[in-house]
Amino acid sequence: MNKILLLIDKLEETGELSLEEYEFIIQNRTAEIAEILAKKAVELRQKYYGDDVFTRGLIEISNFCKNDCLYCGIRRSNKAADRYRLTEADILECCDEGYELGFRTFVLQGGEDGYFTDDVLCSIISKIKVKYPDCAVTISMGERSYESYKRLYDAGADRYLLRHETADKEHYQKLHPSEMSFDNRIKCLYNLREIGYQVGCGFMVGSPYQTAKTLAKDLKFIETFKPDMCGIGPFVPHHDTPFRDEKAGTVELTCFLLSLIRIIHPRVLLPSTTALGTIDPRGREKGVLSGANVVMPNLSPVSVRKKYELYDNKICTGEESAQCKNCLSMRMNSVGCKIVVSRGDINKERS
Repeated sequence: MNKILLLIDKLEETGELSLEEYEFIIQNRTAEIAEILAKKAVELRQKYYGDDVFTRGLIEISNFCKNDCLYCGIRRSNKAADRYRLTEADILECCDEGYELGFRTFVLQGGEDGYFTDDVLCSIISKIKVKYPDCAVTISMGERSYESYKRLYDAGADRYLLRHETADKEHYQKLHPSEMSFDNRIKCLYNLREIGYQVGCGFMVGSPYQTAKTLAKDLKFIETFKPDMCGIGPFVPHHDTPFRDEKAGTVELTCFLLSLIRIIHPRVLLPSTTALGTIDPRGREKGVLSGANVVMPNLSPVSVRKKYELYDNKICTGEESAQCKNCLSMRMNSVGCKIVVSRGDINKERS
């Protein structure tokens, strides 16, 4: 216990640890250590963001995907998936509704769908920005070329989310088909940073073949890359994937890692994810109590929410939806936080 506390103090002071030290903390964590860590994480969140929790209006624009990731319910090989694709008019209507509800960030998320060329996405982005210049637009559409990312940025996209899934190359290869490249995934993140995006990465907690050592590499990557956002959530199996019988990740380890990430990178925007809320009715509150400060309610048309099923039992109607923002506000109030109407950019000012 004393050794872990010394390592946490060192992390607070320097913002870095060795891979072995991160691994030691993960392997030797206890409920008591988690409590100490969460308290420190919340104090850091309050230092930079007060009690504000930022909301993002999530619009799931397509569940078509060219990739065949072994963990994902919308993988190419899943013939049982009920495919859909929103039109430009559908997406703009979601933004209209979201703006009325108070959202000032729209997240366009989907599989790697060839329909959404640069021309199609640039048209959508520019129309959102013309109509709602006070809003941020975030894209989460997977791996694209440098030129493609640049075009989307020039059209008005502010942020890009691309989860790296794991920072261990060997582990990455066990989760993805051979045509997908770990090196290219990481290169994409650096390209996004170079272009000027606010960049988000992230990883699954408890994914098959994950170890304390692979998680230590994830933490080291967060430490060195310093993303503007970091989305982590528990792995939840999907019944139509090769990992259908694998064990899900836990709220306990996810929250422990959220606290560690907040201490590694105190200004990071840290979501409390839908996956946390899926495996525990109070999962998102627990995430916020561990240092998170972002929630992403669903703005997608109700008719398609169940179809964007990355994993089983995803909550997709009810309190996580944008229309029930009051319910979410009450949930956040119950843990001493408040939902705010703002773009919710990363705090880059000196303390």
